[in-house]
Amino acid sequence: MNQSIAPPAPMVTQAKDVPLGPRLVVAISSRALFNLDESHHIFVEKGEADYAAYQISQENVPLDPGVAFQMVKKLLAINGLSGKPYVEVVLISRNSPDTGLRVFNSIRHHGLDITRAAFSRGESPFRYISPFGAQLFLSADPEDVRNALDAGIAAATILPSGADKTDSAQLRIAFDGDAVLFSDEAERVFAAEGLDAFNRNETESCEKPLSGGPFKPFLAALHKIQGDFSAKDAPIRTALITARGAPAHERVIKTLRSWNIRIDEALFLGGMEKGTFLKSFGADIFFDDQTGHCRSAAEYVATGHVPYGVKNSG
Repeated sequence: MNQSIAPPAPMVTQAKDVPLGPRLVVAISSRALFNLDESHHIFVEKGEADYAAYQISQENVPLDPGVAFQMVKKLLAINGLSGKPYVEVVLISRNSPDTGLRVFNSIRHHGLDITRAAFSRGESPFRYISPFGAQLFLSADPEDVRNALDAGIAAATILPSGADKTDSAQLRIAFDGDAVLFSDEAERVFAAEGLDAFNRNETESCEKPLSGGPFKPFLAALHKIQGDFSAKDAPIRTALITARGAPAHERVIKTLRSWNIRIDEALFLGGMEKGTFLKSFGADIFFDDQTGHCRSAAEYVATGHVPYGVKNSG
């Protein structure tokens, strides 16, 4: 939600000098957490005043779950498994405090344990992500996502999706490889010289670990949580779903090994469409840097576009 007026100073709740204990902190926007399509349409078509009046008039009407709701619900449920504060979710919103009250009421209605928030009335709230200690930011606003990535925080733009929720209580997260978990160094070779040069480079460099991409710290945080559980009982399952195929697979496997980070499943698709594989995996969310892959995946599962790397530099 973009605003052209000069907003007052944002309101931040419970952020200053409050230590965060969880191993994973996720910041999420209200439009990623809840379905705000109707009210956002009012804002776009009629402006801030009508939007604010509508939200205040509806503040006791709970919002329906949004694209990232299921992921958030499953993340927060991990805290109840052993009493440890594994996960903290904070709300980062362009709403004003007045219009944001409906969001907090909806959080209470849906039983989500979210107590911290920043409301910035139209200004980009990304500057509060770092003080909250977040390792991941999910938003429907591409500008906020790019700002977060520039600040070194894993971030993705949540795309509209009609995907059905999964029945499993286990949280399943899927990642693309290059420019998401890994840097785009190999993808740059592909973009400049083609597939043969890419495969040759990856074969020659198979013993040289790839540099980390924007989502490496997030995967590492998930790995630490997984480490408290047996593989059978882990509340999180991860998958690498990549367009790479042999012989470019070896460098990826050895890179993860060098990081000492566990990935549960790896699918090397050799350029095949990812959507049906993501559905078969039962992904609650998938992260990819390429818009074409994201649009295809969003038909099957909740999807976040990571605007990072050579494919997003134009």
